[in-house]
Amino acid sequence: MGQTDYEAALADFLRHKGVTRCPTVFVAPTAASVTDGDKAALRDHQTAREASRLEKLITFGQALPALCVAP
Repeated sequence: MGQTDYEAALADFLRHKGVTRCPTVFVAPTAASVTDGDKAALRDHQTAREASRLEKLITFGQALPALCVAP
């Protein structure tokens, strides 16, 4: 597949799927140079997400026995 064909196929995919950004951007930390303030903000964000995840897990765990009651 030539570069022109590749670009045409990619444009067609994006047009039909509505993808507006690369999903791998959200998979791994960036390799770019990041300021200390941004690093701290990312750590705070990750901490908040983990706390939220644990809270949901605990809430689900507390509701689980009520869901498992035999009729």
